[in-house]
Amino acid sequence: MLGIYFDEVRKKAPLVHNITNYVTVNDVANILLACGASPIMSDEPEDAEEITAICGGLNINIGTLNKRTISGMYAAGCKANELGHPVLLDPVGAGASTLRTNTAQGLLDMLKLDAVRGNISEIKTLAQGSTSTRGVDADVADAVTEESLESAVAFVKAFAKQVGSIAAVTGAIDLVADENRCFVIRNGRPEMGKITGTGCQLSGMMAAFLTANPEHKLEACAAAVCAMGLAGEIAWSRMQDGDGNSTYRNRIIDAIYHMNGETLDKGARFEIR
Repeated sequence: MLGIYFDEVRKKAPLVHNITNYVTVNDVANILLACGASPIMSDEPEDAEEITAICGGLNINIGTLNKRTISGMYAAGCKANELGHPVLLDPVGAGASTLRTNTAQGLLDMLKLDAVRGNISEIKTLAQGSTSTRGVDADVADAVTEESLESAVAFVKAFAKQVGSIAAVTGAIDLVADENRCFVIRNGRPEMGKITGTGCQLSGMMAAFLTANPEHKLEACAAAVCAMGLAGEIAWSRMQDGDGNSTYRNRIIDAIYHMNGETLDKGARFEIR
């Protein structure tokens, strides 16, 4: 069901502009290459608008903010909107500081976004103005569990309606929703949380899937989330004695490199609510 959206990425090889954080920029570039897309990284305000113009989609990640990159985010975002290119926002650490929260909220208010992807605490910050996050990690009290799933699905749908975009909350259970439907996704491994950057990589992939599948935004985002989680499962099954989180990171990228629509359809585990 979702594999066709992966195959479209490989077929169209979309060029994606990434304004992402310097902790994970190399991994984001590599995961985009692995899924069949092409990455460009530029956050210089004088460069970002022109770079966005030659790309098909834009991924904005606020993981490592400074005043220069913030200006680049607004310039690129406005240009992408002008050209009708899909834009994804990853509000890393929203709620952990005033600058992060205000930047994420400002981008949300000014730009037309096609998707917002974050952990539950970051998304709650944007929805409610809460400042209770512990940084880039979700607060334990916010975790999406089987017990809280019904209310979490309702919350994510409401947030999607509020911001007028696809909303993706990732964690032990992933939720990808518009205002009417929510994909509840159970792919992935807890060990993925021991690697810096899996969320950033996913945001880059989601931007590529959106760019390649503009008429099926919800399904494209869900396909990217399933693919990343499935890659985590495949990569973990290939771990050997002595391997650690550095090897695991590389095996995840390799799993995406060898994945196609058929692999995804066989391994994706989700329901729609």
